[in-house]
Amino acid sequence: MQFDDNMPIYLQIADRICENILSGKWGPDCRIPSVREMGAEYQVNPNTMMRSYDYLQQKNIIYNKRGIGYFVSSGSISLILENQKKKLIDNDLPQLIKKMFLLGFTRENAIEAVEKGFDEVQEEELVKSN
Repeated sequence: MQFDDNMPIYLQIADRICENILSGKWGPDCRIPSVREMGAEYQVNPNTMMRSYDYLQQKNIIYNKRGIGYFVSSGSISLILENQKKKLIDNDLPQLIKKMFLLGFTRENAIEAVEKGFDEVQEEELVKSN
């Protein structure tokens, strides 16, 4: 996994775990790989991996069964979606809007670009599902 220098590694790994949950790789009450297994997979120190798990546990996305391992919480998908939408609106969208403004986009150009992007993603998802 390539890490972004502008964001803590443990948060990037937590995001990747959330992506795996949203994609259906790990469903509710499904056991996820151990801290050591995931640390080896992402080539990070187990302490870094543990920070990711602690973070996700504090957000109620995963839970620990002592002596057995970590599992996906039953309400994790709605929590992840809520957190990701908030992050997008609070962090990513303002930066994108500012950049578009500086590049000379009008409101109409921006809306047109977003609609085109949505259409392309929707088509890709339809192709994947068939």
